[in-house]
Amino acid sequence: MARLTIKGVSKSFGTGFAVNDVSLDVEDGELVCLLGPSGSGKSTLLRMIGGFERPSAGEILIDAKDVTRLPPERRPTGMVFQSHALWTHWNVFDNIAFGLRLRRRPRAEIRERVEQALAMVGLADYGQRMTTQLSGGQQQRVALARSLVLEPKILLLDEPFASLDQHLREHLREEVKDIQSRLGITTLFVTHGQDEALALADRIVVMRDGVMEQVAPPDVIYRAPRTEFVAGFIGSMNFIRVTVEEGIGRHEDLTLPVPVADGPAVLGIRPEALSLTPSERPRAGRVHRSIDFGTHKLVDIDLLDGTRMKAMMPPETQVPRGLRVELGVSAFHVFRDGAQVYQAGARGSETERRVSHA
Repeated sequence: MARLTIKGVSKSFGTGFAVNDVSLDVEDGELVCLLGPSGSGKSTLLRMIGGFERPSAGEILIDAKDVTRLPPERRPTGMVFQSHALWTHWNVFDNIAFGLRLRRRPRAEIRERVEQALAMVGLADYGQRMTTQLSGGQQQRVALARSLVLEPKILLLDEPFASLDQHLREHLREEVKDIQSRLGITTLFVTHGQDEALALADRIVVMRDGVMEQVAPPDVIYRAPRTEFVAGFIGSMNFIRVTVEEGIGRHEDLTLPVPVADGPAVLGIRPEALSLTPSERPRAGRVHRSIDFGTHKLVDIDLLDGTRMKAMMPPETQVPRGLRVELGVSAFHVFRDGAQVYQAGARGSETERRVSHA
């Protein structure tokens, strides 16, 4: 299909930058998710790739051809917006056929390609329906078909499922992934939903304040975050501040081995890396509540200084409210000045570092 190259792209508004010096290569057939909170610059970057915004600096190349200053209609890209942007006075067929008619394709070709696009998104018998007669999920499928029918080299999706309910979002993202894999089309998908990014992406680009915090496959982003921001944004992460003295991280309630230079540090511990043991010690952590998700229980533990930790436990675990518990830690990250400086309990390690108390 196509290879996308972004070289030092920036977009300024007034004195500030929405996107600041971003460079990225997206390989042929790859699905990359741009993930970040509101205002991180992910949608602005996508709009620049599609030609709906012009960069203040930098270059955008598709298959080594500079498209930085080309308008959207002259780029080999197709864009699906969150708002669907369908014409309500036209039926489904005419909405999808519009771009082909602008390109003056023969009538027989238009019919064949529209019918193929409808079948691809699971709406084979919906061509004559008005868009107002469709559900939100069906409207989004029409918007996807309208882009795919033009056979773009690169598909751009700007939070297309944000307005849909959770169940429908999960169903449609599976369909989009299947279609993308089947067509082998290079795709960029903007979302602020971490679950969506983890489920869809070959690689995730985590953005913050217009810059890229980390670019990596989903498992690396989750298990080896480079920054404290990425660690907190992807999945659930417990953070606790410690003071490191002679290789020991000390906290009011606990200590554990932290082999970094002396000084303050932040520990990041995933809920699944915590284990609980009942304790009779008065200064032990106390269970605040336990939530049963069927496949597991998520237990909130309050430490003495008010820090709340979350532990993921087997569903049969009995952890009543108020129970005093000791914590076991099998893996953790150490951050300083927002960057990771050490990681304990590498992937696949069976070693558990037992927390000790002062």
